[in-house]
Amino acid sequence: MFRKIAVSAAALGLCISSASANEELLRLQRDPNQWVMPTGNYANHRYSELNQITRENVSQLRPSWSFSTGVLRGHEGGPLVIGDLMYIHTPFPNKVFALDLKEPGRIVWRYEPTQDPSVIAVMCCDTVNRGVAYGDGKIILAQADAKVVALDAKTGKVAWTVSNGDAGKGETMTAAPMVFGDKVLVGISGGEFGVRGHITAYNLKDGSMAWRAYSVGPDNEILFDGEKTTSLGKPVGANSSLQSWEGDQWKIGGGATWGWFSYDPELNLIYYGSGNPGTWNPVQRPGDNKWSMTIFARDATTGQAKWVYQMTPHDEWDYDGVNEMILSDIEVRGRPVKALVHFDRNGFAYTMDRETGELLVAEKFDPAVNWATKVDMETGRPQVVSQYSTRQNGEDTNTENVCPAALGTKDQQPAAFSPRSKVFYVPTNHVCMDYEPFRVSYTAGQPYVGATLSMYPPKGEQHMGNFIAWDASAGKILWSKEERFSVWSGALATAGDIVFYGTLEGHLKAVDTRDGKELFSYRTPSGIIGNVNTYTHNGKQYIAVLSGVGGWAGIGMAAGLQGDSEGLGAAGAYRSLSNYTQLGGVLTVFALPN
Repeated sequence: MFRKIAVSAAALGLCISSASANEELLRLQRDPNQWVMPTGNYANHRYSELNQITRENVSQLRPSWSFSTGVLRGHEGGPLVIGDLMYIHTPFPNKVFALDLKEPGRIVWRYEPTQDPSVIAVMCCDTVNRGVAYGDGKIILAQADAKVVALDAKTGKVAWTVSNGDAGKGETMTAAPMVFGDKVLVGISGGEFGVRGHITAYNLKDGSMAWRAYSVGPDNEILFDGEKTTSLGKPVGANSSLQSWEGDQWKIGGGATWGWFSYDPELNLIYYGSGNPGTWNPVQRPGDNKWSMTIFARDATTGQAKWVYQMTPHDEWDYDGVNEMILSDIEVRGRPVKALVHFDRNGFAYTMDRETGELLVAEKFDPAVNWATKVDMETGRPQVVSQYSTRQNGEDTNTENVCPAALGTKDQQPAAFSPRSKVFYVPTNHVCMDYEPFRVSYTAGQPYVGATLSMYPPKGEQHMGNFIAWDASAGKILWSKEERFSVWSGALATAGDIVFYGTLEGHLKAVDTRDGKELFSYRTPSGIIGNVNTYTHNGKQYIAVLSGVGGWAGIGMAAGLQGDSEGLGAAGAYRSLSNYTQLGGVLTVFALPN
C-alpha cells in the first residue's frame, strides 16, 4: 500500500507573491509532487519521497506521453515541474518550452532565442545545456552565448537579460543556474579556451550584479581573506592563488565553473567546484595552479570564501572538479556530521565536513583508478604515481594507460542520495587514456588545449561504465552494475526503494537500491544523457527523462567526428555507440497503468 502524498501541487504553484524566492523554494523543494530545482533540492539529493512506483510494480511502467524538442545533439539536464506546468529546455539554440500537464504536451509558451551560430565552435564538448531554474515567478536560462535570461514563468515574456561573458573569447554557458534568496547564481564555461572562471550572483528582481568571485587571481577578485579563508583548517594566506602561478598566467588560468551548485540555508553557504587550469600541457604552467580543481564554500550573501580544498593540485590530466556537491547528514567514524560528498573526475570520492572543510574520507570509487595511490589525509594531496604523470619526460611524451581518462570516473552526470538507505547511487565511467601534451600559445577565442588524447576501456576489459552504490562513511562500493558504455545520465532515487538512470544506448532503467538488480528497462528514441525526474499530477506518479545522445561521450555522433583523437579523445572511444542509437531530442514520460 503506497503512502499518499497529501500536499497539493497546484496549491503550491506560481502565485506566491508574498513570499521571498528563498521562502518559496524552501517550501516547494519539500513538496515531492513537484520538481522545482534541477537537482531536486538545494542539497542535490536527486531523491523523491514519492512511492507509488516500487520495486514490486516498476516492471509495469509504460510510456504515458512524449514530446519532441525539435533539436538534435546532446540533451543533458531535465524538466522542472511546478504546479500544472512542466518546463523543458534544449541544447543550442537553448529553446525553452512550458508544457501543460492538464493536456500533456500542449505548448503554453515557448522561448526561442536567436544566437550567433559561431558560438557552437567555442563549446568544447557538445552544445549541451543542463537546465533552467525557477524563482520569484521567473524561469532563469543560462544561454550558450553567455547571456542570462529571466522569463515570466506564466507567459514566457522576457523580464530581463544580462551578459555574463564574451563568447568571442570562448566564454560560454552550459550549467544550470541556482536560485537562492533573492539572487540567482550562474557559472561560466570555457576552460579549453583559456578563460578565467568565475561564479556570479545576480539579483532576481532586475538582473543587476550582486557579486562575482573568480576562481584564480588576487584575493580581492577571488573574494578571499588570507587569514579567515581556510584550507583543511589552516588559513590560506595572502594572495594564495597568485603565488601558485608563474607570472601573469593566472589571467588565462581556467578554473571554469560549469558544474552544479548546492546551498545550505542554515549555514548560508553555497558549494561548487572549479575546472581545469588553462592549457592541458602541465609543463607550461608550473605550480599548484590554485584555485583550479577546487571545492569552494562561500557565504551566499557576500560571496566571501569560507573554506576551499584543492583536489588535484597542478592538474596533469584534465580532472575538472565541477561535479556536484551532495549535502547529507550522515555518521562518519561513529559521529554525526554535516557532510559534503563529492565524486570527483579524478576517481576519488570525498566526504568532508561542510561547516569546516575538514577532510574525512577520500577513496577510489573505481578500482581501475591508477594515476594516484591514495590521498594523504593530512595534506589532502593525492600521491601521484610517476609512471602516469603526463610531464615525466617533457611535453612530447605520450603517457599511456592513465586511469581514469580525462572525462573522469564521473563527469557532471549527477548522483543520487537516499535518506532512507543513507547510500549514494553513482553513474560512472570506466575509461582510461593515453595523454600526449604539446606546446600551445594563447589566442583569445581559439582552443587552448595543448594535449592529444585517446581513450579506451581498462586493459583486459570491455565495458566502459558502471552504476554503483557508495557508502560515503566508509568510502567503499556496496554494489556495482556494469554497462556497455559510460553511464552519462543523472540518477534518481525514490522512497519506492528503487533508483533510475539512463544509458547511452537509450535505455531508461530502474534497479533495486539494495543490490542493483535490474527491475525495469525501456528503450527511448535516443541515447540518454539527461537526468531522470519524478512528479505527480492528479495524484498519479510519473517518471520523466530527456533522451538525445551527445555530450562529451557522444560528441562523435553529435558533431560528426571520426578521428580517434577528435572530440578531445572521445570520438574514437565511443565510435561503436552509433551501432546502438541515433541522434534525437525527445521527452518521454512514464507511468503505471491505470
